[in-house]
Amino acid sequence: MSLAAELTEERSQAVAHHDGLTGLPNRLLFNDRLNQAISLAKRDSRQFALLYLDLDKFKPVNDTLGHAVGDELLENVATRIRQQVRESDTVARVGGDEFTVILPDISKREETETVARKIIAALATPFQLGSQMQSVSIGTSIGIALYPAAATDAEALIKAADAAMYDAKQVRGSYRFFAA
Repeated sequence: MSLAAELTEERSQAVAHHDGLTGLPNRLLFNDRLNQAISLAKRDSRQFALLYLDLDKFKPVNDTLGHAVGDELLENVATRIRQQVRESDTVARVGGDEFTVILPDISKREETETVARKIIAALATPFQLGSQMQSVSIGTSIGIALYPAAATDAEALIKAADAAMYDAKQVRGSYRFFAA
């Protein structure tokens, strides 16, 4: 294979597995990483955490300030989330304003709570967006599912984290653990 063909192949793999706006892993790569996390945790008899984040007050930003500002906000959100986690953690954008974080090898529930609180605080700080550097305030609601306590397969784990996120949404700017 020529160098040009290799670069084209790498580029198409990157496009297929990463969100075009934020550069984060997309749903396809997230699912692969989640299955890897399950395999490793199963093999090593460890637990890990899946965080499911939904932005609070995102739709009004898009509706009132436009999609360009909304896109800028999503890019900034991705950066802030990545700044709160370890290099070994996976941050993915899995939907419009939905993000996930895989925290492998969590020994205590408190470690997950610390990360969730850091992400909530980081996203509660106003963003300066657009050419006018307009101050925009949003927040996030986070659902947390611990493997293997909440579920032992990827689909059930995602559903558990999503259900916990809807519980957190009732309060906004908070996190909830999945309770079976």
